[in-house]
Parts: sequence; structure tokens; C-alpha cells
Amino acid sequence: MIGTRVSHHGEDCEVVEVLEDGPSLVLLPLHRELTIQPNQFGEATRRARPSYTIPVLTRERDALSAPFLALELID
Repeated sequence: MIGTRVSHHGEDCEVVEVLEDGPSLVLLPLHRELTIQPNQFGEATRRARPSYTIPVLTRERDALSAPFLALELID
């Protein structure tokens, strides 16, 4: 799935990571401006694009989640 391009709420994104616990997909917007990202101490240290984490399964882990089903593949 890494490298797959999807539309998330009308924004073109790329799957950059698959988290096993969850499981979840980490999406990185393709055309978003860089924003200041704080480190673990809240200090601004670098500029990066925000990311989204989308759960694949529901909390009960018995079905696919609505956010995952709402993703649309793009070319």
C-alpha cells in the first residue's frame, strides 16, 4: 500500500506508512504547504507537511472503518 495515491476529503495524498497496531494508514498530503512542526518539547525545529492517520478497522475490529472506506484511489 505504501506509495498508493488516494483522495482524503478531496485532498490528494500518498500512503507513506502502514502501522500494524490498529492497523492504520499514514497519509501525506501531496500539495500542502509546509508548516512549522514542534519537537517533543514544543519547540519549533523544522518545517514539514501535516499527516493524517486513518484507521483501517472499526474500534470493534469487526469491519472496515468509514474513513478507510471513504478513501478514493487516484492515478
